[in-house]
Amino acid sequence: MQQERLRALGEMASGIAHDINNSLSPVMLYTGLLLEQKTNLGPDSRRHLETIQRAVSDVAETIARLKEFYRQREPQLTLASVQLNQLAEQVVALTRARWHDVPQQRGIVVQIKTALSPDLPAVLGAESEIREALINLVFNAVDAMPQGGTLTLRTKVSDKKVGVEIADTGTGMDEATRRRCLDPFFTTKGERGTGLGLAMVYGIAQRHNADLKIESELGKGTVIRLTFPAATSAIASPVTSSSKGPILPRLRLLVVDDDPLLLQALCDILEADGHVVVATNGGQAGIDAFQVALGRKEPFAVVITDLGMPYVDGRAVAGAVKAASPSTPVILLTGWGRRLGSKGDVPPHVDCVLSKPPKPVELREGLARCLAAPV
Repeated sequence: MQQERLRALGEMASGIAHDINNSLSPVMLYTGLLLEQKTNLGPDSRRHLETIQRAVSDVAETIARLKEFYRQREPQLTLASVQLNQLAEQVVALTRARWHDVPQQRGIVVQIKTALSPDLPAVLGAESEIREALINLVFNAVDAMPQGGTLTLRTKVSDKKVGVEIADTGTGMDEATRRRCLDPFFTTKGERGTGLGLAMVYGIAQRHNADLKIESELGKGTVIRLTFPAATSAIASPVTSSSKGPILPRLRLLVVDDDPLLLQALCDILEADGHVVVATNGGQAGIDAFQVALGRKEPFAVVITDLGMPYVDGRAVAGAVKAASPSTPVILLTGWGRRLGSKGDVPPHVDCVLSKPPKPVELREGLARCLAAPV
């Protein structure tokens, strides 16, 4: 029954992933553009934009994992050095609206405390996944304190194990609820709950070989502890680059998508880089525009097309482009890009696959790869 529930969850996730990633893409593109172009931003404004960018990336990671979150290890999971103290501080900032602003509107005070162990060893993991787990635990803790209380985020190290825990002074759980709380779709929140938060946390713990322990008692609150193996050797930390990517010549580009907001965002980003962009709404319109341009001897250097479009999808667009001009590169921009790459299911006639939501630098790198330019 549990596996069937998870299979159903995966099917639902596949159905909504495209729309969610389309909606996130303009946010990611415009945030990246502002960070690149607005050099006079104050430190607070830049930090807020970077937080938005990080949050959008995390949502995209969640969508990408939903279908298979219960598997032991996903092929695309990138492991790197993760500093739990730094991650804990990010989580406090990202969840502030939930534990501070929203309760205050109702006259409720949720106090948050951090007790972060100094000189905490790094752990090996996927930063976005661990951050997602902690955010889920903070949200659950706040929900468990409807009249307010204290939420404590604590880290510690013991016996080559690195632990992070979320403790609340809320309603707590009885033994029957505690035993079932990790089951997918089990919730005590009624219509407000999906029953997926703790199941997602458990899946993340499994993929990181981490222990998940829950201590709770009715009326006395809950403590949820994640314990990771400490990294045994030096691991390269993920590099956060401020580079704008490769510098490209002025290009004539065709962009094909059926989402007007995303289409406009792509045009704005590419035109800001100096390219000439022709945007078409839908696959057939894209094919028609490509053929007209060839007839006028005004060919496009690269075609960028969405995958999931009604009637004429990205596969058909790529096939038509290659049939008319085999040398024209085609970039497929899709919410399923990572899965296509990991499964080896890249459609024929496609030279490069980019996942939604893309960053401006990723668009430039994709164009550079297609044109065989150094990245």
